[in-house]
Amino acid sequence: MERMNNVTEFILLGLTQNPDVQKVLFAVFTVIYFLTMAGNLLIIVTITTSRALGTPMYFFLSFLSFIGGCCSSTMAPKMIFDLLTEKKSISFSGCMTQLFAEHFFGGVEIILLTVMAYDRYVAICQPLHYMIAMNRQVCGLLVAVAWAGGFLHALIQIIFIVWLPFCGPNVIDHFICDLFPLLKLSCSDTHIFGFFVAANSGLMCMFIFSILITSYVLILCSLRTHNTEGQRKALSTCASHVTLIVLSFIPCIFVYLQPRITFPTDLLESLFNGFSFIKYQYLIK
Repeated sequence: MERMNNVTEFILLGLTQNPDVQKVLFAVFTVIYFLTMAGNLLIIVTITTSRALGTPMYFFLSFLSFIGGCCSSTMAPKMIFDLLTEKKSISFSGCMTQLFAEHFFGGVEIILLTVMAYDRYVAICQPLHYMIAMNRQVCGLLVAVAWAGGFLHALIQIIFIVWLPFCGPNVIDHFICDLFPLLKLSCSDTHIFGFFVAANSGLMCMFIFSILITSYVLILCSLRTHNTEGQRKALSTCASHVTLIVLSFIPCIFVYLQPRITFPTDLLESLFNGFSFIKYQYLIK
């Protein structure tokens, strides 16, 4: 059966329809975006040029900062540009590309956070095996798995949604292309696909979040055998990691497990992920 699609572009309602507020938001988000990109670049350059930061944890952090810059660039430039334009439109192919990029980089970020939790577990609970278990080859392989996992996650999402029929209307109540706003515009029954999205994004986030929190609880329990200085360093590192995990996972879980609430909760989650340096600064200790 041939897919029916009368929509060649989508109209984005954006953040606000007030011209004066749009000008203020343009200035604010432009500054934030460039600070975000500069911050992520600073983290990457600092880690790659400092021998003292040559441990696996900072190796993963440099990739996490790179992903953060990519994630910001999939959303922020278009949003900022639209604040100065009267017609906020995006082509169908551009919308699908943006949707793929969002979930690709988001998936890579989640897997990297899981990898970093494993790195901390080995470093604290099995310190004698750390250099063997987390050698350069293993670290490179884990990063490759993160990229592959993010690609697979985004591919699954885009394969299903790209074949949905869109007959009109084409107005998206958002400033970016995202799953639930697009499902609302499809002229077919999307209830089953809505549950699939909740499972593939929301439930997976909750499942991985539960595993990560459990792993850090186990790490903290193992600290009883360490000396005071070791406990202090481990607590400092784990606290920053848990903070980043909470900031990354809670908005995702809240948005994708409550699909009927797409605005402003989805908006807030997208804005926060779009300026991800705010999250990554917690790891610089």
